Amino acid sequence: MTPAQTYNEDQRTFWNGINGEYWARNQDRMDRILAPMNGPLLDFAAPAAGSAVVDVGCGCGATTVALASRVGPAGRVTGIDISEPMLGRARERLREHSNTTFLLGDAADLSLKNLGAELIVSRFGVMFFGDPVAAFSNLRTALVPGGRIHFACWRPIPENPWLQVPLHAAYEHVPRLPKPGPEEPGPFSFADPERVTRILIAAGFGMPTFRPLDIELDIAAGGTLEDAAIHAVEIGPTRRALAEQPEEIQALALESIRRALAPYAAPDGVKLSGAVWLVGAGRAD
Repeated sequence: MTPAQTYNEDQRTFWNGINGEYWARNQDRMDRILAPMNGPLLDFAAPAAGSAVVDVGCGCGATTVALASRVGPAGRVTGIDISEPMLGRARERLREHSNTTFLLGDAADLSLKNLGAELIVSRFGVMFFGDPVAAFSNLRTALVPGGRIHFACWRPIPENPWLQVPLHAAYEHVPRLPKPGPEEPGPFSFADPERVTRILIAAGFGMPTFRPLDIELDIAAGGTLEDAAIHAVEIGPTRRALAEQPEEIQALALESIRRALAPYAAPDGVKLSGAVWLVGAGRAD
């Protein structure tokens, strides 16, 4: 196996294990947290009524639902995800939508040539490919000539307090995670527009556009400070930093995270800012 294939296989294992089960089980909470992204992303992508759209990394189906509504009964949406638990939840939610179908697998190597889509959309689903040029080249085959890809990805970690605040609180008790290399996949691997531009052009897309978007994320999903702290230790880099630590260290970290998040608590949740790139590019024909 190449390093990229090994990484992709690790992702398959990761998202079909307890992490994918967590997201499927907490679908409603995750949808509420990420809801501020849906409208801006879909407005940016502008799916046309009656068009064929591919939703890459569709997860539990929140963006698929929104896209299905935009394209209407004459259109169709194909959701793709590597996680069987999450895709199972998506299928349950959209069983009444006759204009949606789902494919289980890695969008990097699934056969997509027969999809004939005018548009690919992804909400935080394209930053994890072991070989991003090969993956985007494969995604390009899903598009008809003149087709477009539009996706959301995170800007640098320092611009994202929703993640940085709890992570730095955890670092009071555990070693810092190794800094990812510039080409290493991960949630913030597309923070540099120059790198994303190189990848897309090498994969057969035209010059991309980048639109900065600043959002407010309620990491408590309408709940309490305690809900926010618990959620913070269950996802992303904070989860990885604490994963191998003894229970007493995890408890200390949770208390530090609770204190760090307290200034952001309000009666309707715990809200921190997030910084996103909306990226769009057309197929180069």
